Amino acid sequence: MATLKELAELVGGKVIGEPTTDILRVAPVDEAGPGDITFIANPKYLSKLAKTEASAVIVAPDVEAPGVALVVCDNPYLAFAKVLTYLHVRRPDPRGVLPGACVAATASVATDATVHPGCVIGERVSVGPGTILHPGVVLYDDVSVGEDCTLHAGVVVREECRIGNRVIIQPSAVIGADGFGFAPDGSRYFKIPQVGRVEIEDDVEIGAASCIDRAALDVTRIGRGTKIDNLVQIGHNVSIGEDSIIVAQVGIAGSTEIGRHCTFGGQAAIAGHVKIGDNVMIGAKGGVSNSVAPNQVLSGSPVMPHKEWLKASMSFAKLPEIRKDVTRMKRRLEELEMLIKER
Repeated sequence: MATLKELAELVGGKVIGEPTTDILRVAPVDEAGPGDITFIANPKYLSKLAKTEASAVIVAPDVEAPGVALVVCDNPYLAFAKVLTYLHVRRPDPRGVLPGACVAATASVATDATVHPGCVIGERVSVGPGTILHPGVVLYDDVSVGEDCTLHAGVVVREECRIGNRVIIQPSAVIGADGFGFAPDGSRYFKIPQVGRVEIEDDVEIGAASCIDRAALDVTRIGRGTKIDNLVQIGHNVSIGEDSIIVAQVGIAGSTEIGRHCTFGGQAAIAGHVKIGDNVMIGAKGGVSNSVAPNQVLSGSPVMPHKEWLKASMSFAKLPEIRKDVTRMKRRLEELEMLIKER
Protein backbone atom coordinates (compact mmCIF):
# COMPACT_ATOMS: atom_id res chain seq x y z
CA MET A 1 0.00 0.00 0.00
CA ALA A 2 1.14 3.57 -0.69
CA THR A 3 -0.33 7.03 -0.52
CA LEU A 4 -1.06 9.00 -3.64
CA LYS A 5 1.66 11.46 -2.65
CA GLU A 6 4.23 8.65 -2.45
CA LEU A 7 3.25 7.33 -5.86
CA ALA A 8 3.39 10.80 -7.39
CA GLU A 9 6.90 11.27 -6.02
CA LEU A 10 7.86 7.87 -7.42
CA VAL A 11 6.88 8.87 -10.97
CA GLY A 12 7.74 12.55 -10.80
CA GLY A 13 4.10 13.60 -11.05
CA LYS A 14 1.74 16.05 -9.37
CA VAL A 15 -1.32 15.15 -7.28
CA ILE A 16 -4.65 16.82 -7.95
CA GLY A 17 -6.90 15.75 -5.10
CA GLU A 18 -6.28 14.30 -1.64
CA PRO A 19 -2.57 13.30 -1.44
CA THR A 20 -3.06 11.04 1.61
CA THR A 21 -5.42 8.68 -0.25
CA ASP A 22 -4.28 5.08 0.23
CA ILE A 23 -3.72 3.01 -2.92
CA LEU A 24 -3.66 -0.77 -2.73
CA ARG A 25 -3.35 -1.92 -6.32
CA VAL A 26 -3.39 -1.03 -10.03
CA ALA A 27 -6.52 -1.99 -11.97
CA PRO A 28 -8.02 -1.47 -15.46
CA VAL A 29 -10.06 1.70 -15.78
CA ASP A 30 -13.28 -0.30 -16.32
CA GLU A 31 -12.74 -2.54 -13.29
CA ALA A 32 -11.08 -0.22 -10.79
CA GLY A 33 -12.77 0.54 -7.48
CA PRO A 34 -11.97 2.24 -4.19
CA GLY A 35 -8.33 1.78 -3.26
CA ASP A 36 -7.32 1.26 -6.88
CA ILE A 37 -5.30 3.45 -9.20
CA THR A 38 -5.69 3.24 -12.98
CA PHE A 39 -4.23 5.15 -15.91
CA ILE A 40 -5.21 6.75 -19.20
CA ALA A 41 -2.38 6.86 -21.76
CA ASN A 42 -4.49 6.97 -24.93
CA PRO A 43 -6.78 10.01 -25.39
CA LYS A 44 -9.50 7.86 -26.92
CA TYR A 45 -10.17 6.37 -23.47
CA LEU A 46 -10.65 9.71 -21.72
CA SER A 47 -14.44 9.29 -21.86
CA LYS A 48 -14.09 6.41 -19.37
CA LEU A 49 -12.97 8.84 -16.65
CA ALA A 50 -16.56 9.93 -16.02
CA LYS A 51 -17.56 6.37 -15.05
CA THR A 52 -14.48 5.02 -13.29
CA GLU A 53 -14.76 4.18 -9.60
CA ALA A 54 -10.98 4.26 -9.08
CA SER A 55 -9.56 6.27 -6.21
CA ALA A 56 -7.06 7.87 -8.57
CA VAL A 57 -6.06 7.99 -12.23
CA ILE A 58 -2.65 8.61 -13.81
CA VAL A 59 -3.10 11.07 -16.67
CA ALA A 60 -1.21 13.44 -18.93
CA PRO A 61 -1.12 17.21 -18.31
CA ASP A 62 -4.27 19.22 -19.14
CA VAL A 63 -6.61 16.28 -18.47
CA GLU A 64 -9.49 17.17 -16.17
CA ALA A 65 -11.72 14.74 -14.26
CA PRO A 66 -13.88 16.35 -11.55
CA GLY A 67 -14.48 14.08 -8.59
CA VAL A 68 -11.46 11.83 -9.23
CA ALA A 69 -7.99 12.29 -7.77
CA LEU A 70 -5.31 12.54 -10.44
CA VAL A 71 -1.59 11.93 -10.72
CA VAL A 72 -0.49 14.19 -13.57
CA CYS A 73 2.75 13.33 -15.36
CA ASP A 74 4.29 13.68 -18.80
CA ASN A 75 4.36 9.94 -19.57
CA PRO A 76 1.35 8.14 -18.03
CA TYR A 77 2.30 4.78 -19.55
CA LEU A 78 5.76 4.86 -18.00
CA ALA A 79 4.27 6.02 -14.72
CA PHE A 80 1.80 3.11 -14.82
CA ALA A 81 4.69 0.68 -15.25
CA LYS A 82 6.58 2.15 -12.29
CA VAL A 83 3.53 2.15 -10.03
CA LEU A 84 2.64 -1.41 -11.06
CA THR A 85 6.16 -2.54 -10.22
CA TYR A 86 6.13 -0.72 -6.87
CA LEU A 87 2.76 -2.09 -5.72
CA HIS A 88 2.75 -5.58 -7.19
CA VAL A 89 6.26 -6.89 -7.79
CA ARG A 90 8.01 -8.42 -4.82
CA ARG A 91 11.30 -10.24 -5.22
CA PRO A 92 11.27 -13.38 -3.06
CA ASP A 93 13.68 -13.71 -0.16
CA PRO A 94 16.90 -15.59 -1.02
CA ARG A 95 16.81 -19.29 -0.23
CA GLY A 96 20.31 -20.48 -1.14
CA VAL A 97 20.95 -23.78 -2.88
CA LEU A 98 17.88 -25.94 -2.29
CA PRO A 99 17.92 -29.75 -2.01
CA GLY A 100 17.72 -31.40 -5.42
CA ALA A 101 20.02 -28.93 -7.18
CA CYS A 102 23.29 -30.27 -8.57
CA VAL A 103 26.15 -27.80 -8.11
CA ALA A 104 29.75 -28.58 -9.07
CA ALA A 105 32.33 -28.28 -6.32
CA THR A 106 34.26 -25.62 -8.25
CA ALA A 107 31.19 -23.43 -8.82
CA SER A 108 30.77 -20.16 -6.92
CA VAL A 109 27.18 -19.36 -5.92
CA ALA A 110 26.49 -16.23 -3.88
CA THR A 111 25.01 -16.94 -0.47
CA ASP A 112 21.95 -14.80 -1.20
CA ALA A 113 21.23 -16.40 -4.57
CA THR A 114 18.44 -18.96 -4.96
CA VAL A 115 19.01 -22.23 -6.81
CA HIS A 116 15.87 -24.35 -7.10
CA PRO A 117 15.67 -28.15 -7.30
CA GLY A 118 16.53 -29.61 -10.67
CA CYS A 119 19.14 -27.00 -11.54
CA VAL A 120 22.51 -28.18 -12.80
CA ILE A 121 25.49 -25.89 -12.34
CA GLY A 122 28.75 -26.90 -14.00
CA GLU A 123 32.39 -26.51 -13.15
CA ARG A 124 33.80 -23.03 -12.46
CA VAL A 125 30.38 -21.37 -12.86
CA SER A 126 29.80 -18.05 -11.13
CA VAL A 127 26.32 -16.99 -9.91
CA GLY A 128 26.02 -13.48 -8.48
CA PRO A 129 24.16 -12.11 -5.45
CA GLY A 130 20.38 -11.96 -5.63
CA THR A 131 20.14 -14.14 -8.71
CA ILE A 132 17.32 -16.70 -8.93
CA LEU A 133 17.65 -19.93 -10.91
CA HIS A 134 14.27 -21.62 -11.28
CA PRO A 135 13.82 -25.41 -11.60
CA GLY A 136 15.54 -27.04 -14.54
CA VAL A 137 18.05 -24.30 -15.32
CA VAL A 138 21.29 -25.72 -16.71
CA LEU A 139 24.53 -23.74 -16.66
CA TYR A 140 27.38 -25.43 -18.52
CA ASP A 141 31.00 -25.14 -17.39
CA ASP A 142 32.60 -21.68 -17.06
CA VAL A 143 29.34 -19.74 -17.32
CA SER A 144 29.08 -16.43 -15.50
CA VAL A 145 25.72 -15.02 -14.31
CA GLY A 146 25.69 -11.58 -12.69
CA GLU A 147 23.70 -9.99 -9.89
CA ASP A 148 19.90 -9.91 -9.47
CA CYS A 149 19.22 -12.02 -12.57
CA THR A 150 16.20 -14.27 -13.01
CA LEU A 151 16.53 -17.39 -15.13
CA HIS A 152 13.18 -19.12 -15.44
CA ALA A 153 12.49 -22.84 -15.72
CA GLY A 154 14.31 -24.77 -18.40
CA VAL A 155 16.80 -22.09 -19.43
CA VAL A 156 20.05 -23.49 -20.81
CA VAL A 157 23.26 -21.46 -20.89
CA ARG A 158 26.10 -23.16 -22.72
CA GLU A 159 29.78 -23.15 -21.79
CA GLU A 160 31.73 -19.91 -21.30
CA CYS A 161 28.75 -17.61 -21.93
CA ARG A 162 28.46 -14.42 -19.90
CA ILE A 163 25.23 -13.01 -18.44
CA GLY A 164 25.32 -9.47 -17.02
CA ASN A 165 23.39 -7.96 -14.12
CA ARG A 166 19.59 -7.73 -13.78
CA VAL A 167 19.03 -9.95 -16.82
CA ILE A 168 15.70 -11.80 -17.13
CA ILE A 169 15.54 -14.94 -19.26
CA GLN A 170 12.12 -16.49 -19.75
CA PRO A 171 11.43 -20.27 -19.78
CA SER A 172 13.17 -22.60 -22.23
CA ALA A 173 15.41 -19.98 -23.83
CA VAL A 174 18.78 -21.29 -24.99
CA ILE A 175 21.88 -19.13 -24.76
CA GLY A 176 25.00 -20.28 -26.57
CA ALA A 177 23.85 -23.21 -28.70
CA ASP A 178 26.11 -23.95 -31.67
CA GLY A 179 25.88 -21.49 -34.53
CA PHE A 180 24.66 -22.90 -37.83
CA GLY A 181 27.99 -23.28 -39.60
CA PHE A 182 28.90 -25.99 -42.12
CA ALA A 183 31.59 -26.15 -44.81
CA PRO A 184 30.59 -27.82 -48.11
CA ASP A 185 32.44 -31.08 -48.73
CA GLY A 186 31.26 -32.22 -52.11
CA SER A 187 27.64 -33.21 -51.68
CA ARG A 188 28.10 -33.33 -47.91
CA TYR A 189 28.72 -30.77 -45.16
CA PHE A 190 31.49 -30.62 -42.56
CA LYS A 191 30.53 -29.06 -39.22
CA ILE A 192 32.46 -25.91 -38.31
CA PRO A 193 33.16 -25.96 -34.55
CA GLN A 194 31.57 -23.03 -32.76
CA VAL A 195 34.19 -22.12 -30.17
CA GLY A 196 33.11 -18.55 -29.36
CA ARG A 197 30.58 -17.48 -26.75
CA VAL A 198 27.55 -15.26 -26.06
CA GLU A 199 27.71 -12.13 -23.92
CA ILE A 200 24.45 -10.69 -22.58
CA GLU A 201 24.95 -7.20 -21.15
CA ASP A 202 23.10 -5.65 -18.20
CA ASP A 203 19.31 -5.15 -18.07
CA VAL A 204 18.53 -7.38 -21.06
CA GLU A 205 15.35 -9.47 -21.19
CA ILE A 206 15.08 -12.57 -23.38
CA GLY A 207 11.71 -14.15 -24.16
CA ALA A 208 10.56 -17.74 -23.86
CA ALA A 209 12.01 -20.31 -26.27
CA SER A 210 14.30 -17.77 -27.92
CA CYS A 211 17.72 -18.93 -29.09
CA ILE A 212 20.95 -16.94 -29.22
CA ASP A 213 23.75 -18.88 -30.90
CA ARG A 214 27.37 -18.80 -29.78
CA ALA A 215 29.93 -17.23 -32.09
CA ALA A 216 32.11 -19.36 -34.31
CA LEU A 217 35.30 -17.71 -33.03
CA ASP A 218 34.55 -14.49 -31.15
CA VAL A 219 31.38 -13.18 -29.45
CA THR A 220 27.66 -12.95 -30.09
CA ARG A 221 26.73 -9.82 -28.17
CA ILE A 222 23.38 -8.46 -26.93
CA GLY A 223 23.71 -4.82 -25.86
CA ARG A 224 22.62 -3.31 -22.58
CA GLY A 225 18.89 -2.80 -22.12
CA THR A 226 17.83 -4.70 -25.23
CA LYS A 227 14.51 -6.55 -24.99
CA ILE A 228 13.98 -9.75 -26.98
CA ASP A 229 10.52 -11.29 -27.33
CA ASN A 230 9.55 -14.97 -27.51
CA LEU A 231 10.65 -17.34 -30.28
CA VAL A 232 13.44 -15.15 -31.63
CA GLN A 233 16.45 -16.66 -33.43
CA ILE A 234 19.75 -14.78 -33.30
CA GLY A 235 22.59 -16.34 -35.27
CA HIS A 236 26.28 -16.65 -34.47
CA ASN A 237 28.53 -13.58 -34.31
CA VAL A 238 25.54 -11.19 -34.33
CA SER A 239 25.97 -7.91 -32.47
CA ILE A 240 22.88 -6.00 -31.27
CA GLY A 241 23.28 -2.49 -29.87
CA GLU A 242 21.84 -1.04 -26.68
CA ASP A 243 18.13 -0.50 -26.02
CA SER A 244 16.84 -2.35 -29.06
CA ILE A 245 13.49 -4.14 -29.30
CA ILE A 246 13.29 -7.48 -31.12
CA VAL A 247 9.69 -8.72 -31.41
CA ALA A 248 8.47 -12.34 -31.60
CA GLN A 249 9.64 -14.68 -34.37
CA VAL A 250 12.31 -12.36 -35.71
CA GLY A 251 15.20 -14.17 -37.35
CA ILE A 252 18.65 -12.58 -37.54
CA ALA A 253 21.25 -14.43 -39.59
CA GLY A 254 24.90 -14.71 -38.62
CA SER A 255 27.49 -11.93 -38.49
CA THR A 256 24.91 -9.16 -38.71
CA GLU A 257 25.70 -5.92 -36.91
CA ILE A 258 22.70 -4.00 -35.52
CA GLY A 259 22.95 -0.51 -34.07
CA ARG A 260 21.43 0.89 -30.91
CA HIS A 261 17.75 1.67 -30.33
CA CYS A 262 16.50 -0.40 -33.27
CA THR A 263 13.03 -1.96 -33.40
CA PHE A 264 12.19 -5.06 -35.44
CA GLY A 265 8.52 -6.03 -35.80
CA GLY A 266 7.26 -9.60 -35.56
CA GLN A 267 8.63 -12.11 -38.11
CA ALA A 268 11.10 -9.63 -39.58
CA ALA A 269 14.00 -11.44 -41.25
CA ILE A 270 17.53 -10.06 -41.44
CA ALA A 271 20.06 -11.59 -43.83
CA GLY A 272 23.58 -12.35 -42.67
CA HIS A 273 26.66 -10.13 -42.91
CA VAL A 274 24.73 -6.84 -43.14
CA LYS A 275 24.94 -3.69 -41.03
CA ILE A 276 21.88 -1.87 -39.71
CA GLY A 277 22.38 1.63 -38.34
CA ASP A 278 21.07 3.21 -35.16
CA ASN A 279 17.38 4.06 -34.71
CA VAL A 280 16.11 1.82 -37.52
CA MET A 281 12.56 0.44 -37.38
CA ILE A 282 11.65 -2.61 -39.47
CA GLY A 283 7.93 -3.37 -39.81
CA ALA A 284 6.42 -6.81 -39.20
CA LYS A 285 7.52 -9.42 -41.76
CA GLY A 286 10.04 -6.98 -43.19
CA GLY A 287 12.84 -8.61 -45.16
CA VAL A 288 16.31 -7.04 -44.97
CA SER A 289 18.84 -8.34 -47.48
CA ASN A 290 21.26 -5.39 -47.63
CA SER A 291 22.82 -2.97 -45.15
CA VAL A 292 20.56 -0.18 -43.88
CA ALA A 293 21.56 3.40 -43.05
CA PRO A 294 20.52 4.80 -39.66
CA ASN A 295 17.36 6.71 -38.72
CA GLN A 296 14.86 5.01 -41.07
CA VAL A 297 11.45 3.36 -40.85
CA LEU A 298 11.16 0.51 -43.34
CA SER A 299 8.60 -2.16 -44.24
CA GLY A 300 7.96 -4.83 -46.85
CA SER A 301 10.05 -7.61 -48.34
CA PRO A 302 12.47 -6.47 -49.54
CA VAL A 303 12.21 -3.46 -47.29
CA MET A 304 11.45 0.02 -48.59
CA PRO A 305 10.54 3.28 -46.84
CA HIS A 306 7.43 2.66 -44.77
CA LYS A 307 5.33 5.36 -46.43
CA GLU A 308 6.11 3.96 -49.89
CA TRP A 309 5.25 0.47 -48.70
CA LEU A 310 1.87 1.70 -47.41
CA LYS A 311 1.09 3.17 -50.83
CA ALA A 312 2.20 -0.01 -52.58
CA SER A 313 0.22 -2.26 -50.25
CA MET A 314 -2.97 -0.37 -51.10
CA SER A 315 -2.54 -1.54 -54.71
CA PHE A 316 -2.05 -5.24 -53.96
CA ALA A 317 -5.77 -6.09 -53.80
CA LYS A 318 -6.34 -4.25 -57.09
CA LEU A 319 -3.62 -6.07 -59.03
CA PRO A 320 -5.98 -8.62 -60.71
CA GLU A 321 -8.23 -5.80 -61.91
CA ILE A 322 -5.21 -3.76 -63.03
CA ARG A 323 -3.87 -6.76 -64.92
CA LYS A 324 -7.16 -7.14 -66.80
CA ASP A 325 -7.15 -3.43 -67.64
CA VAL A 326 -3.59 -3.63 -68.96
CA THR A 327 -4.49 -6.67 -71.08
CA ARG A 328 -7.51 -4.85 -72.56
CA MET A 329 -5.42 -1.74 -73.23
CA LYS A 330 -2.72 -3.80 -74.90
CA ARG A 331 -5.28 -5.56 -77.12
CA ARG A 332 -6.87 -2.21 -78.02
CA LEU A 333 -3.47 -0.72 -78.83
CA GLU A 334 -2.71 -3.60 -81.16
CA GLU A 335 -6.04 -3.07 -82.90
CA LEU A 336 -5.32 0.64 -83.38
CA GLU A 337 -1.86 -0.10 -84.76
CA MET A 338 -3.40 -2.48 -87.30
CA LEU A 339 -5.87 0.23 -88.39
CA ILE A 340 -3.06 2.73 -88.83
CA LYS A 341 -1.09 0.27 -90.96
CA GLU A 342 -4.12 -0.46 -93.14
CA ARG A 343 -4.52 3.28 -93.92
